[in-house]
Amino acid sequence: MMSVEVLTYIAKSLVDNPDEVVVTEIEEEDGELVLELRVHPDDMGKVIGKRGRTAKAIRTMVKAAATREGASATVEIVE
Repeated sequence: MMSVEVLTYIAKSLVDNPDEVVVTEIEEEDGELVLELRVHPDDMGKVIGKRGRTAKAIRTMVKAAATREGASATVEIVE
């Protein structure tokens, strides 16, 4: 799915440890796709950003990519 590729690309571009970026797809019962993003603990701040601005921007871009595919997706950043 394109939304997974978008999330992976953005996350790897932001962090110092791109090899540790893991995106897991979970399909909810209502058909919504939940993308779990895991990064190295040292990179957590880079992905979340000040006041969560980076995380919000990532979610917006992934949601837009999913919408273009006719799907619905949300991003959860997992520690």
